[in-house]
Amino acid sequence: MLQAFYSATVGAQQQMLRMDVQGNNLSNVNTHGYKAQVPAFQALMYGMQEGIDGAQLPRGSGAYMSGTATNWASGSLEQTGRDLDFAIVGDGYFALLDPATGEISFTRDGAFTLAGFQEVSEQTDENGNPVVNTVYYLSDGEGRKVMGQDGFAIQVDDPSEDLNVGVFSIQYQDGLQRVGSSRFTMRDKNGLVWVSDAKVERGMLESSNSDLATEMSQVIEAQRSYTYVLKMMQTADEVESTINGLTNG
Repeated sequence: MLQAFYSATVGAQQQMLRMDVQGNNLSNVNTHGYKAQVPAFQALMYGMQEGIDGAQLPRGSGAYMSGTATNWASGSLEQTGRDLDFAIVGDGYFALLDPATGEISFTRDGAFTLAGFQEVSEQTDENGNPVVNTVYYLSDGEGRKVMGQDGFAIQVDDPSEDLNVGVFSIQYQDGLQRVGSSRFTMRDKNGLVWVSDAKVERGMLESSNSDLATEMSQVIEAQRSYTYVLKMMQTADEVESTINGLTNG
């Protein structure tokens, strides 16, 4: 079969994956602190490769989406007026602690809230059982606690007081593991973490850096590419049918 048919087939599949990435960016255009994904393409092998016992492995065909990078640019700041909304001016992340698993994740989304957590105190009741109190912490609203500059979860007695929200810098951002729309976790290659001196604005939130005009133009480009590779498949099929017809004749 013509190599063009294989190239077009791979191209159609990869453009569908690209559309998934662009569609996800579009769906998060209003998600606070969201960082847009950028699809990265790579050419497949163009030459035969030598395998075991001298066997010649077939070369690749076309290109494929090798992965997605992240656009780390800061989004614009929106004023909300809420006491529990925070935005970082400059580089850095808010740190979130999952008390159930001990996982630390990082985000630029500062739309926080108050959440009550059950904690066992050192006091006991008349029956000698430990007293369980409800303690309120600054939270992301999904069961995780926000960390302060001292590295401990922020306990809140008065929401209007200075909460001293921590901002943390990560040595190498590339390779952060995306675990939610706006949350990331670290791996060994991300290096060190330290407390940042970036300014925190209260009553403000960082917008998504996913630009609607840019994403729409990328969607149109992916749609046209998909159309062209389908046309290539159709043309390759017609050429092969013609050749087969000549051979049979």
